[in-house]
Amino acid sequence: MNILVWHVHGSWLTAFVQGPHTYLVPVTGDRGPDGLGRAVTWDWPPSVQERTPAQLRDCDIDLIVLQRPHELDLALRWTGRRPGVDVPVVYVEHNSPDASPERQLHPLSGQPGIPIVHVTHFNRLMWDNGRAPTEVVEHGIIDPGRLWTGTERRAAVVVNDPVRRGRTTGTDLLPRFARSAPLDVFGMRTEGLAAHLGLPPERCRARDLPQHELHREMARCRLYLHPVRWTSLGLSLLEAMFLGMPVVALDTTEVREAVPDGAGVVSNRLDVLEDAVRAFLADPELARATGAAARVAAQARYGERRFLDDWERLIKEVTR
Repeated sequence: MNILVWHVHGSWLTAFVQGPHTYLVPVTGDRGPDGLGRAVTWDWPPSVQERTPAQLRDCDIDLIVLQRPHELDLALRWTGRRPGVDVPVVYVEHNSPDASPERQLHPLSGQPGIPIVHVTHFNRLMWDNGRAPTEVVEHGIIDPGRLWTGTERRAAVVVNDPVRRGRTTGTDLLPRFARSAPLDVFGMRTEGLAAHLGLPPERCRARDLPQHELHREMARCRLYLHPVRWTSLGLSLLEAMFLGMPVVALDTTEVREAVPDGAGVVSNRLDVLEDAVRAFLADPELARATGAAARVAAQARYGERRFLDDWERLIKEVTR
């Protein structure tokens, strides 16, 4: 099939385009948010093909995968076809509701002909989906391999825009955790974070790395710390588990489902989490064994093959 999908979330799309189809990715002259085209920092197969808005008018399209509300209008204007009427459509919702934790009406709630595909069961539960049919296809991770060495007695944190996102991503909790372990904070726009938090640079190193370096550098840290209060289940958490890293995480959103007993420490008691951080720093063997269990759990639930199989089933249903 020919599937039209915008380049919005690179990590998710990298797994999605491993399927057996041709993926048409819009590209514009400025390569702005609506026309990024092919990824630069991820390795995508040749089946991912760029198309300009003008070219999309003449393309055969079997399915449109939307990820942002305004793409409904873009799809109509660029393809000349009505989403959900002239061509089958699904809407992938990557996020938890942000305005209200349980009462927010989904932007597609009034579209009974367009399924909303959530990436976690928690997200489907919390959004008010209205009349729209819903599905859940949990994340799939392309296995980076067991890269964990834990040679650096530091905790890895992955977050983009930590200053702007603040309490949402638990940025305000980092000074407290930095008392138990020096932090490596990976992600975009992390520069100046230590100064913003009033921490010495060595206790909070900002690491904005290209994708091909990220996993190996994360895996040098003794453990993965996930202080996020309210976002969807982070792909970085699952990637850390695939790397073989022990996890210390807040017990929020879908984290409890992803991190079973033995794969890490999950709690909303900060003292419990601080004790866990110190324990993994002090005992490399405990960190190794816990990280190995995390990797097994992640492979079993969030493997690439299961993800692609779930999507194939859904695609066949929608395009039948």
